Amino acid sequence: MESDAASAVNAVWRLESARLIGGLTRLTHDIGLAEDLAQDALVAALEQWPAEGVPRQPGAWLMAVAKRRAVDHFRRAETLRRRTQDLGQALVEVDEPDLDAAVDFIEDDVLRLVFLCCHPVLPPESRVALTLRLVGGLSTQDIARAFLAREATIGQRISRAKKALLGADFAPPTGPEREARLADVLQVVYLVFNEGYSATQGTDWMRPELCQEALRLARMLARLLPDVAEVHGLQALLELQGSRTRARTGPGGEPVLLDDQDRRLWDHLLIRRGLAALRRAEALGGPVGPYVLQAAIAACHARARRAEDTAWPRIAVLYDVLASLTPSPVVEVNRAVAHGRAFGPARGLAVLDRLDGDALGASHLLPSVRGDLLARMGRSGEAATAFREAATRTHNASERGLLLRRAADLVEADLSKSRGTVRRPAETPSPRRAR
Repeated sequence: MESDAASAVNAVWRLESARLIGGLTRLTHDIGLAEDLAQDALVAALEQWPAEGVPRQPGAWLMAVAKRRAVDHFRRAETLRRRTQDLGQALVEVDEPDLDAAVDFIEDDVLRLVFLCCHPVLPPESRVALTLRLVGGLSTQDIARAFLAREATIGQRISRAKKALLGADFAPPTGPEREARLADVLQVVYLVFNEGYSATQGTDWMRPELCQEALRLARMLARLLPDVAEVHGLQALLELQGSRTRARTGPGGEPVLLDDQDRRLWDHLLIRRGLAALRRAEALGGPVGPYVLQAAIAACHARARRAEDTAWPRIAVLYDVLASLTPSPVVEVNRAVAHGRAFGPARGLAVLDRLDGDALGASHLLPSVRGDLLARMGRSGEAATAFREAATRTHNASERGLLLRRAADLVEADLSKSRGTVRRPAETPSPRRAR
């Protein structure tokens, strides 16, 4: 019973923490205090739920406890009378909380928190780190891996950001100010989705709750800003990527590569939503942005009924445009994949060879893609070495297992060939797929 309650607390925290912190920030106008109050409520749940059971409305329970803690905090600071009007009737009546009622402004609070974390008083790198911490629920270590930065550096950014926001204007931005913050907001939602889609560490290949939260935020943004093409582009990208979720893992939770996925498991409702959002973005016209381009790439995969039907030449062209618009090592690695599939693996390796070997730091991405391209060229020994190197760099157990299996399959294939029996590696697509 106790372990079940602890699991329930962890699950509720993953789902509700951003909404809880967002609502508390709106009430207290102190983002650091809001996070502390939310953590206090989490501790109370860990203490009480094993004995009393999980409440019917756990999110509302956490908010009620956090509001009580807020009252106690302001009373101890002898400012309760001054703050009562700001905190509102919700704080005055916490002795009789309505646990059946939805947490007030639950949808708006998360989006409000995202815009607050992207406040102009913060430098860009701090905006993203703070939002990933508070909205995405990522640990400091997760964020450091996502940015290829030291954990201590990310921790300092988050700490300084909270302090900088103490005197900031907490009102939701409107007009030009909202537009100015939008690029950071879109980037944050994108990074939260990416962390859920391919977790940087742990035993699970994916963290679906982060994907769902990012997709929910993208849809909210599309409703809030219906005339901005990049907003619809981001929604389209996340809908199309999210459509593959069920097919990306096998029965045991092991990763399944794109070529090997059962496309019947793809969510065709999300595909239709994604294609519709992409059409809305394209209909708005104007300069094409990075999210619209990435959505167009995802659409090429979504429209292919079989892996071998994928329009790789078009994807390669789209990546060329994306690389000219927003050059980065990650884009170059993906461009190498596209060129390798469209024009042959040698062309993909040529793209990789022009990339600085240290550009991605300790990331596993570069040796992983190099291994795939080498395998397609029949250079099995070199490919296996690249996959093993990539395995040493990843902090996700499922991904490490996949990379080691690919290396082992290549070695086994070479042994089988030397014995006169050819066996295609399970995770390496056939030459027919590489056309």
